[in-house]
Amino acid sequence: MSITLILLTPQPANAEVLNFTYGELEGEDFSHRDLTGSVFAATNLRNASFQNSNLTNAIMTEGILLGANLQGVNFTGALIDRVTFDLSDLRNAIFVAAIATRTRFYDTNIEGADFSGAVIDRYQVNLMCKRATGVNPITGIATRDSLGCLEQN
Repeated sequence: MSITLILLTPQPANAEVLNFTYGELEGEDFSHRDLTGSVFAATNLRNASFQNSNLTNAIMTEGILLGANLQGVNFTGALIDRVTFDLSDLRNAIFVAAIATRTRFYDTNIEGADFSGAVIDRYQVNLMCKRATGVNPITGIATRDSLGCLEQN
């Protein structure tokens, strides 16, 4: 049902709705773009840049974003399933109400990222809580609070 809702959500008139299913986009630059509702399924996005882009309601499944620059990205309401964000820069990213199941965040920089209401595997949340710092400059939410980190983490 989540996918249906995302696909039926009206997209802004200025959004570039792109479909890169099975794309080989290593090192591509998608910075500062409105990619609301775009699809990146089973796409190689190693070392790609989405800095300050809008990926609201986007679909990213089985993607590889190893070493990607995702600083300031807005993933609000996005479906992010089985994605590898290892070694990526997620500083000040917004994952509000995103679904990020079976997704890896190993050695990512999450300073100032907001994960409020996001669905993330508990194991990944526990790992991220060990390095969660900062406050998101757009939402004003502390990363630790958005992840629901306990004081001992």
